[in-house]
This record gives sequence, structure tokens and C-alpha cells, in this order.
Amino acid sequence: MAFDPTLYPRCDQVPAWAALGSHWHAQGRGLDLRGAFARDPGRFGHFSQEAPHLFADLSKNLLDAQAEALLIQLARECRLEAQREALFGGDKINLTEQRQVMHWLLRYPAAGAGWTPTRLGEVAGELSQVHATLDAMLVYAEQVRADTHITDVVNIGIGGSDLGPQMATLALAAFAQPGRRMHFVSNVDGHELDGVLRALDPAHTLFLVASKTFTTIETMTNARSARAWFTTGGGRDVSRHFVALTTNVAAAHEFGIATTFGFWDWVGGRYSMWSAIGLPIAIAIGAPAFRQLLAGAHAMDTHFATAPLERNLPVRLALLDVWYRNFHGLSSRSIAPYHSGLRRLPAYLQQMEMESNGKRVDRQGRALPFGTSPVLWGEPGTNGQHAYFQMLHQGTDIVPVEFVAVREASHTLPGHHEQLLSNVLAQAQALMQGQDDGGGHRHFTGSRPSTFLLLDRLDPASLGALIALQEHRVFCSGALWGINSFDQWGVELGKALARDITPRLATGDIGGLDASTAGLLRRLRHTP
Repeated sequence: MAFDPTLYPRCDQVPAWAALGSHWHAQGRGLDLRGAFARDPGRFGHFSQEAPHLFADLSKNLLDAQAEALLIQLARECRLEAQREALFGGDKINLTEQRQVMHWLLRYPAAGAGWTPTRLGEVAGELSQVHATLDAMLVYAEQVRADTHITDVVNIGIGGSDLGPQMATLALAAFAQPGRRMHFVSNVDGHELDGVLRALDPAHTLFLVASKTFTTIETMTNARSARAWFTTGGGRDVSRHFVALTTNVAAAHEFGIATTFGFWDWVGGRYSMWSAIGLPIAIAIGAPAFRQLLAGAHAMDTHFATAPLERNLPVRLALLDVWYRNFHGLSSRSIAPYHSGLRRLPAYLQQMEMESNGKRVDRQGRALPFGTSPVLWGEPGTNGQHAYFQMLHQGTDIVPVEFVAVREASHTLPGHHEQLLSNVLAQAQALMQGQDDGGGHRHFTGSRPSTFLLLDRLDPASLGALIALQEHRVFCSGALWGINSFDQWGVELGKALARDITPRLATGDIGGLDASTAGLLRRLRHTP
């Protein structure tokens, strides 16, 4: 169904926007977290909640009950609930490409469970295709897991074809099959591929080439080099040792690949780890665990689709993002996962949020008078504490921090997890409480905001829920800002210019180039 953006007001065009501005000037900008807790003994209970597979504490944010009420009013005036229905109804909310946005369908159970979208029947054909592909992919994953001849699996992709599978495979390493190594190659810089291939044996290596169109320049350059290494090293059966995750079956066959798993144009790359792009995850953790990953995400889908706005965690996080970005003027957010397995989570969320919501025009092409996506950045704790936390505590910029912690360790080393949990609690406490010091150098202003997301354990279901939570959060903030969160034209211009420059590096032709690019090209070629 078509999506009419004129039916959904942009956040700055509804009465709640002005009311939020007035409240921020009168009270919001002066909120002190220490005073807020002192005045309200129930603050923790009000600003925290359970959601599927995780607990969220929002109480250390620069938010009071009135601001929260106005933000909920903003969501209603922007018709966020109707926009949510359009997402789950299969409307073509990706306006510039006239595509549906249905990554949620990738984890919807074949037999249904609990929540049923009101218009599920309209996408029944797509759901049937999803499960046919899923079943075939998981059968293949189990075949690979049973093949002791394959010791190494190399995923070649970039962007969403790399970040999601790599992040999830690392996060779920405790569930991985022993004796098989997983590798991820994304950068067109040959140093990365060369460094992986040096340690491998062609006869024992499986390559997964992940590219929807099978034309992505970085991926195909790496794939061709991997194939040349394979055949030069004595590899005898490309069709057995190379698999394609693509919709371009003809191009994959021409490459020499017989086994392919496809997906659909309504699956954006940064939302694709639930699809065939998740094959490396399935090979690593097995089919039952992969289905648990999907089930965890579906549980969060159900929460997002059915919970009232006031207790809807993706909505509450998105409203907090709008509050900070557009009223407090805070332009970045730091992600601090206190679990080594989540070390690639910041990079994954960078793409999800900044590629989705890093837009300067609304859905009707009008320039926006306010900021959109914050800059996301971070490192795992406790490493980040010894790198950038100095700035978080005592710098001149206020940066909201999102802590992610896991209650149960997945190892048995004594003492480590207690120290890790002590540190994450202490950092959140220190940001809020601060410290007085007359000399200044040891003074911490305090009242610095943070959100705390707590998982009982890092397992497939909880990881699925955590990622789906972030997906829906990005959708909600984009919907409020009135932007298309599901295209990414900003990555195309540089690609086009690179295609023009590549032959110039060989020929030295600088015709039509600006003076800086021409000068750099001459220097790269050692040309006077």
C-alpha cells in the first residue's frame, strides 16, 4: 500500500513541540539529577521498566514527568501509532525507493504466536517465502556444521552484510561450535583479506559472498581475490567452497557459485542479519540457536507493536533521543557495552542509526530546521574508561551514555565479572553524582545523563531482543522527525566518484578534476 507522508505531521509542526520548548526553557535545562532523586523517592520505578529479555533504567536521564508527558503527546500528535501500523502493514514507507520495510517479517513465526498484525494477510506470500528461505538456509548451515572437513568460514561482505553477522557471531561465541573459526572481511584494503588468507588452507575453507546485487565493488573485489587465492592454492571445486547470499543468482552462477540464498528488496542491509545474510551466525551457533535469536527479536516486535506509548521501550528511547538532540542540543551518544562479546555493538549501531537517520530533508524533500541523528560512538567497558571517559566526566560537552550490562557471566573465571559489574554501576553513578573539589582539577560537575540496559544473560534470545529494540527506536525517532529512515543516498556519491577516479590512477588523467584531487592523484602516481 502507498504511504502518504502528508498524513503524518512532522514533530516541529505540532503543538507539543512548542510546549516542550517552553518547558525546557523554564525547567528542563536546569534539571539536576541529584535533586530529582532527592525530591522523588519513586523516580527509579517510574523511569525504569521490563521489556522482553532486558530491563531498562532511564532514571538517570535529564527528564522529568512533565517533559515525558509532553514527549508522549508529541508522539501522538505526530501519529506515531499510525506510522507503526504502516510499518507492520507492509506500506511502502521507504518513499524514495517505493519499497516496503519488513525486516520484522523475517522473524515472524510461520505458525504465528501471540500478536498478529492486523494486515498480516496482505503479506502472507512474503511470509511463506521468508520461511522457505530460512528453512533451506538452516538446513545448509547444519550441513556445514556437520562437515568436519571445513575448519574455516570466511564471510565477505560490507556494511550490513558484515557488521550484523560479525557483531552477532562475536556476541554469541559462547554458543559457537568448537573447532571452527569464523572470519569476516569487509574492507577493500587488501591488507585485511591477505591477513586472513595467510592462515587458511583452501581445501578446508568455505567462503560466503554476501552482496544483494552481487555488484558491490568492495565485496566483489575481495571475492575475486579470494577465488584466485583458492584456485592458485590448489582448490578444485569453487561451487563447493563458495556460497552466495544474493538476489542476483545469474551473476553468482557466472562467478562459479551453485549454492545461493536470496532475500528481498524490502530488507535494508543494516536490518538484514535476520535474513540469509545471517548464514555465518547460523553456521556458528546452529539452527536452534538462530531460531532463538529470531524469537527474541519477535518478542521485542510484539512489545513495540502492542505496548502503550507510555510503557513502550523503543518509543521511550526514541523520545529521549528527540529531547536530547532537539532541545538540549546534545549531538552525540556514547554506547558502552560492558561485555567483551558486544565489542562490535557500537560499530553496528553506528550504521543502523546514522545511515538511517543521518538526513537533512524530510520525506517531502524539505530542508529540516532541526538536527536529526546523533553521532554514535563507543568502546566496550572497561576499555573505554581508560580512553574517553575522562571527557565524559569532566569535558565541556555533555554526552549521554548508554550502558549495556549482562548480569550473568558466560565464563567461570573467578572475580572478573564482579569487577566488571562494579565498574559499570560505578561509572553510571559517578556521571550522575559528580564530586566537589575546591581546586577544580578533581571537580566532577555530575548530573550527566545515562541509560542502563541490563540483560540477564547474553544469549541468542536476549541479543535478538536488544537489536530489535534499537531498530524500532531508530524507526520511531525518524518517524517523529518526518524523515525516510530506510534509504541511504548519502553513500552513493562517493561510490560514483570512485568509479571515475579508478582508471585515472592508471592513466594519470586529471581532466575535469578539482585542484586538490588532481594534486593528490599526481602525488599518488609520483607525477611532478
